[in-house]
Amino acid sequence: MTPAMAVENEKSRLDDAARAGWLYFIAGHTQDEIAKMLQVSRASAQRLVSLCLAERLITFRLEHPIAACMELAARLKERFELAHCEVVPTDSAAPQATAGIAERCANLLDATLRSETPVIVALGTGRAVRAAVERVTPIDRPNHQIVSLVGNISADGSASFYDTVGRLADRTGARHYPMPLPFLMSSEDERNKMGRIEPIAKVKAIATKADLRLVGIGQMDQKAQVHVDGFVTRDELFEMMRLGAIGEITGWAYDAKGRLLKGGTNKRLTSIPPEVPVKTTTIGAAVGAAKVSAIAAALNGRLINGLITDEATARAILER
Repeated sequence: MTPAMAVENEKSRLDDAARAGWLYFIAGHTQDEIAKMLQVSRASAQRLVSLCLAERLITFRLEHPIAACMELAARLKERFELAHCEVVPTDSAAPQATAGIAERCANLLDATLRSETPVIVALGTGRAVRAAVERVTPIDRPNHQIVSLVGNISADGSASFYDTVGRLADRTGARHYPMPLPFLMSSEDERNKMGRIEPIAKVKAIATKADLRLVGIGQMDQKAQVHVDGFVTRDELFEMMRLGAIGEITGWAYDAKGRLLKGGTNKRLTSIPPEVPVKTTTIGAAVGAAKVSAIAAALNGRLINGLITDEATARAILER
């Protein structure tokens, strides 16, 4: 075996070990399940997990960048001129699971919040963002500010379960600024009047100065999260779909080219609108076949300049 072949074999072995370690420690699969996913014996799966630990590919977080994931991230970053891109392994047993991207989002938040210099972090809502916040390492940073991009009150008056600002403030001691508004107002005029109320105007002003925005990306179909979670009615959702909505970020619906729609619920939405084109570091976190069109449109429309997703989703975007 030539030295080059030996190096390549070692790289492949570590990739397999890192993948097995991710499936075991991050995704929570058993070694029997990992063996089936990687198409190896149970003994081989056990050895790969042990190698992952022995080589310190995993400590608290996954430290070894899997080659296939790195390649996909590099291709996405180049094609869409992204400031930040990470791709995690796909959990074949649960392709919609957010554990992997939540772990990487938490790592990004940790890195940002470790700064001694005051920073402003703006958060959207959603399952991935909420899961990421739950994984953030507690740290005392009272000089930081955490601000919501989204009104967190649904049509029935209840607060969103996926509100994230208060939770992250609990873990950091940072000052936090929720958006104390209904997700939608009854009219565009009412929305504009509420936005001029001084405390709300101050929250919005802080959000516009954010150093980092972390947002979920939602598809606009019959399983759209904004509908499932009770923020828009079925009729409102269908109206947006008729107008060409394919995705949403913080509730702002956009079409297949990433253009924000001018009508429908966008006229009554209280959330901070996306920058067009984006300038602030704005990371979209999303995974799954149902979201591929929405993610691709957000990238093409320059609504985000960063992405955290998984292998399967990344490949589907690049194949479009």
